[in-house]
Amino acid sequence: MIVNPAAITVLCFGDSNTFGQPDQGRGRLPADARWTGQLQQILGPDYAVIEEGLGGRTTDLNDPDRDDRNGRKYFQPCLRSHSPLDMVVIMLGNNDLKTKFGREVMDVAAALEGYIDNIEETAWSRSGGVPAILLVSPIHLDANQPAFTEQSSEYDAESVRKSRDLGPAIHRIAESRGALFVDAASVAHPGLDGVHLSYDSHERLSKLIAQTISG
Repeated sequence: MIVNPAAITVLCFGDSNTFGQPDQGRGRLPADARWTGQLQQILGPDYAVIEEGLGGRTTDLNDPDRDDRNGRKYFQPCLRSHSPLDMVVIMLGNNDLKTKFGREVMDVAAALEGYIDNIEETAWSRSGGVPAILLVSPIHLDANQPAFTEQSSEYDAESVRKSRDLGPAIHRIAESRGALFVDAASVAHPGLDGVHLSYDSHERLSKLIAQTISG
C-alpha cells in the first residue's frame, strides 16, 4: 500500500485480465507480473494504483452461472470506498461477448457509458472535481491459439469478430464523453487460451497505460 498522502490515486477496474489470470491453467500471476503491479512500478511512489479485477466480470449483465459478476452492481460502492480518486481506468467488455449473452458491440459500449455516469455522479477527486476517466478497450479474442477451443468454450467465432469491433465502439463513447482512451489490442494479445493476456503483454500494456496517465 502506498502511504504517500500526496500520491495520485488510480483505480483500475476490470475482469480477469486485471485480476491477473494466466493464459495457462488456474491461479493468478504474481503482483509484480500483473500489468497493474508493473504500472505501479513504472509510475513510482508518487502514484497509488488500486487493483480491482475479477474473473468473468461483465459490464452490467447478470451471469446465470455466477451471481456476483455484474460489474456495474459493484462499481458504485467501489468508487465510494476508494474516493478521493484522481483517475479511474476501466477495461471491460470481452465477457459480455460470451455466447450465452448474445450481446452486440454497441450495447457493450453503451454499458460502459453508464460507468462514466457513475463516476461523474459518485466519485470525487482531492480537489473536489470529477476524476479523470480512461477507457481501455480489451484485447482481441484469438481462436487460433492452441487452447482456445478447449479452455474458451463460452466464446465462438462471432465472439472473436465482435471483440475486434469493440475498440472503435468504445473509442466513440470516450470521445463523446470527454474520457481518455487506449486500445489494449494495439500492444497486447492473448496467450495460449486465446482469452487472457500473454505473460509479456502485461508489461506492454502497463507501459501504454503509464504513458497515458503521466501525459
